Amino acid sequence: MTELGTFHRIRDIRGTWPNEAQDFTPWLASQLPLLSEALGMGSEGLELEATEVPVGKYRADIVCRDLNQAGEATVLIENQYGHSDHDHFGKLLTYASGLKAATVVLICEHLREEHRTAMTWLNSITADDHRFFAVELELWRIDNSPIAPRFNVVVEPDDWARMAEESKRAEARGPLTGLQQLYMEFWATFREHFLGRSEASDDLPLRPRKPLPQHWTGFAIGRSGFELIATANSQERWIKAELALSTPRSKEWFFALLQQREDIEEELGYKLSWEELSGVVKRVCAYKHNEDPTDQSRWPEQHEWLYDRLRDLYLAFHDPVKAL
Repeated sequence: MTELGTFHRIRDIRGTWPNEAQDFTPWLASQLPLLSEALGMGSEGLELEATEVPVGKYRADIVCRDLNQAGEATVLIENQYGHSDHDHFGKLLTYASGLKAATVVLICEHLREEHRTAMTWLNSITADDHRFFAVELELWRIDNSPIAPRFNVVVEPDDWARMAEESKRAEARGPLTGLQQLYMEFWATFREHFLGRSEASDDLPLRPRKPLPQHWTGFAIGRSGFELIATANSQERWIKAELALSTPRSKEWFFALLQQREDIEEELGYKLSWEELSGVVKRVCAYKHNEDPTDQSRWPEQHEWLYDRLRDLYLAFHDPVKAL
């Protein structure tokens, strides 16, 4: 009979990190991929900016960037031992205001019910580009194994409720055009297809964004200034997957990648369109012409093609982009 181990819960994290500021916060800052995955942002969704960031006469524990959001929005992380308390909760809101944080994360061992209610309420009243998370940290070991952390997300934004509220606000601004509504449905259906494929294969750590009534949608690739983009053009009848560069060093980095064109295209098995546009933005694209995104009968094939090309571009460019 196979011998099995026994799980043991470590009840007091102070035994692992004696000092919150000197021990726990630096460790947490080193675990952003694990935290990012737990928050549903993908393992490369968060990029550390700094720890112990001055905000007035106080210091915010961790500040980072959400690479899944346009403009790489600021993420504030406040951590504490034990139960959540009013002192840390008040600081959390003060820091969020001072830093203009789009995403706010409270990490503790136990979240008090009044703070759970407050975080849920904040998610319900704020705009869609602001999100509040509460996370309880647990430590476990199997027999005498090394201690393993576990992030349990106990409060998160209700995206479905937010989408309904956004629809109400959109109606107040005026109805969507027929084409805008079609693009919304196109990307909503693509999002479902994308999540189904990525969860089944587990080889693409990208997270699709909320569908919007526009002709494109984007994915973070894990580095500031780079993004994977899927586009549908109803007028010219094509769909496209691309790696987009948009940084002050776009031209320099575009040509650095261009030097690897032969190897990249050999790995992919097909040619790409390398587009050096005027201005900051540069693109490396794969096109599928003679495709009408308004023809819903073609959506399954179009979404499958977009998923495959986005996966190809991610796998082909992930390491070269990281090495720049």
